Amino acid sequence: MTHPIPVILDTDIGGDIDDTWALALLLKSPELDLKLVVTDTGDTPYRARVAARLLETAGRTDVPVAVGIRQSDNAGPQAGWVERYSLDDYPGAIFEDGVDALIDTIMGSPEPVTLIAIGPVPNIAAALAREPRIATRARFVGMHGSVRVGYGGSSVVSAEWNVKADPVACRAVFTAPWEITITPLDTCGLVQLTGDRYARVRDCPDPLTRAVIDNYRIWARNHEWAREDAEDHSSTLFDTVAVTLAFSETLMEIETLPLRVTGDGYTAIEPGAKLVRCATRWKDLPAFEEFLVQRLTGRA
Repeated sequence: MTHPIPVILDTDIGGDIDDTWALALLLKSPELDLKLVVTDTGDTPYRARVAARLLETAGRTDVPVAVGIRQSDNAGPQAGWVERYSLDDYPGAIFEDGVDALIDTIMGSPEPVTLIAIGPVPNIAAALAREPRIATRARFVGMHGSVRVGYGGSSVVSAEWNVKADPVACRAVFTAPWEITITPLDTCGLVQLTGDRYARVRDCPDPLTRAVIDNYRIWARNHEWAREDAEDHSSTLFDTVAVTLAFSETLMEIETLPLRVTGDGYTAIEPGAKLVRCATRWKDLPAFEEFLVQRLTGRA
């Protein structure tokens, strides 16, 4: 690597906790130069508050936060962490039109941008409709789909959430003329920290890592089935794989497959469909989990 890769993170942070882990990993990865965080899907102002407070905790208020298309006013399970935090508290820039901010960042960059998407993609579909040229100036790396493996390692493929939440938007993104690399459930759905690896992260004194665990505890208290998990092991850390794919593919096997997004949210292999680079198998999953621990504890 000669210099860090400029990236935009499009995220539904504040829903599943894995987005919070992914943002922390991104901020702890010197290979990546974060230019913008855009919040996507649902209550995007709430999501922006979570992202902004994490950026401030990390000392990264140089990163602008953009509010994507608001679809609801129902805050998510990390609301307690930002109960007294408003976007006016953030010392950095806040953009109210996340779609315009995404377009402007890509079109204004002197070099191609990597767009990391770790949620449903209505913002990105809207950006492509508003300014199709972004597809010539960016590549797309996403946590999307299920190719041969479903949730929990099942041999039955799933309609993965980031796709089925808005199949029309996902289809627009997958058919745009840019390079697409994804981690489907085949790889990202298998990542979980347990035992000593999890304990090293849980007990790490680093302020950003502590904020991740604080959020995880709040998130877990809002899910009855997960209330004891935050002291014992992580949830499935789907989105951390997409962040890593933005700069390294060494621990995964990549296949180029023709994928079609179906109306009910599946990513089907179909001859003639747009070719998508897919991380379909792990070469060394334990090595990836150790990499996560080392990054999140500041020992990489």
